[in-house]
Amino acid sequence: MKKLCLGALLLFMQPLVLPLMQLNGCTGIKLIADDGSVVHGRTLEFGTSVDLSVAVIPRGYSFTGTTPNGPGLRYKSKYAAVGAIAFSHLTMLDGMNEKGLSVGTFYFPGFAGYSQITRDTQARALSPVEFPNWILTQFATVNELKEALQDVVIAPTVSEEWGPTPPPFHYIVFDKDGNCLVIEPLGGFLVTYDNELGTLTNSPTFDWHMTNLRNYIHLSPYNAIPVSINGITFKQLGAGSGMTGLPGDFTPPSRFVRAAIFSAAATPSPIASDAIFQIFHILNQFDIPVGVALEKIDETTHSSQTQVTCARDPQSLKYYFKTYDDQNIKVIDLSDFDFNVSNIKLLPVTGRGRAQDISRDLTAL
Repeated sequence: MKKLCLGALLLFMQPLVLPLMQLNGCTGIKLIADDGSVVHGRTLEFGTSVDLSVAVIPRGYSFTGTTPNGPGLRYKSKYAAVGAIAFSHLTMLDGMNEKGLSVGTFYFPGFAGYSQITRDTQARALSPVEFPNWILTQFATVNELKEALQDVVIAPTVSEEWGPTPPPFHYIVFDKDGNCLVIEPLGGFLVTYDNELGTLTNSPTFDWHMTNLRNYIHLSPYNAIPVSINGITFKQLGAGSGMTGLPGDFTPPSRFVRAAIFSAAATPSPIASDAIFQIFHILNQFDIPVGVALEKIDETTHSSQTQVTCARDPQSLKYYFKTYDDQNIKVIDLSDFDFNVSNIKLLPVTGRGRAQDISRDLTAL
């Protein structure tokens, strides 16, 4: 763990959490194929609908960070990127750039603590929503990013669509070689963790989740061995007995344990394109259906649900996704785009899918 000091004169702020947004459940994993290529993916859950679009950002596009005190960091995209934007913000919360560097934004309620902005720090400040976009458009590797984190701060900026307080986020970053970094804003500092598992969920902090994994080191993908008691042999009732005791609820600690074990136990796919579909199969285990994670707020019942599941292949620069209402997997190939155009291209992620009718494809024996 490494703390990056942002200056002795900084005041720290622990943002409040919008109650409705506590209904969240993002889960992220990575897989390594037999050929050594690395792919990764995540789910996105919230207790209220998030207006999402998929987009491609070209090189040379200008951005300006937002802070409570006015404009913040000004920068231009060095690298083109593909991914997801939310609401009206033309900045990516999840995506992958032309060098294969990928970023995922995860909700982090009750723990995210951003820096109070001063005259000295305003020019290098970004909002929580803008921080992952800066990473995607500026860096090619995790090591490059590590060296640059001391030059940026995350401001407690309110984004209206995310509620009346700064949205609490932490972030996971992968590069093409599979190096993985978790970044958490804690008490005004950016705390980083090297993440060899490639797993992330929500609160509490990443180091807590790693410690909690020790409670489950007895779990195994192999079925339990039959046991004899007083001459009577007891056998397993069915497949999966090695996973007896695996937590099955939707809380972040339980999902972290399942995600770490499922991704570690998965049989490696031959190549990255096959591993992408393995990612979707594993993340299907983390779908939150409407009605199983409810919370009453102001006499109104709200349900958390999986809104989007995505996967990233940095080898082919392909970004895959499916939505709750449309389970057909879609893909955007970043290499199909001109990286030097002047505008952002986007497509709203809306609408319901339809089952493919194959009735007429059946043939007589």
